[in-house]
Amino acid sequence: MLWAGWRSEYIANAGKPDADGCLFCRLPAGADEEALILERGSFGFTMLNRYPYTTGHVMVAPFRHIERPADLNADEQAELWRLLGNAMNAIDEAMHPDGYNLGANLGRVAGAGVPGHFHLHLVPRWSGDANFMTTVGDTRVLPEDLTVTWTRLRAPSIRSRDASRE
Repeated sequence: MLWAGWRSEYIANAGKPDADGCLFCRLPAGADEEALILERGSFGFTMLNRYPYTTGHVMVAPFRHIERPADLNADEQAELWRLLGNAMNAIDEAMHPDGYNLGANLGRVAGAGVPGHFHLHLVPRWSGDANFMTTVGDTRVLPEDLTVTWTRLRAPSIRSRDASRE
């Protein structure tokens, strides 16, 4: 038996509209640790996914509420790629994955959990990870709590951010 009690909130709310408005518009107004935000830029931010596919699954989103990557201006595009690189550097330093999945789900039919606000997913992967579990039993195996992951990634995120500004 595998237990993923934290998933019950996600399952209970799957398909329901967010009563508090857009997640990516609302969360940046809160404290970084509570919102699981790892890095903030001028045009966007990086945060842990509260319902991760694997440990270290992060999302990169612009502050501006836009639907498609084509709607990003040049400054937003450049910063999102910088934030993505910083997140990858932080995950490499703290977790040493063997690879990554990188992607975006554009629109509800494409699997977007937050349709209407463009964001990227960066999912670290390890040889032999249990990626089959979602296919077999709609279950994900995570070896640590999100607050532990946030703490592990926060310092490397800040170092990567500072290095990218030099």
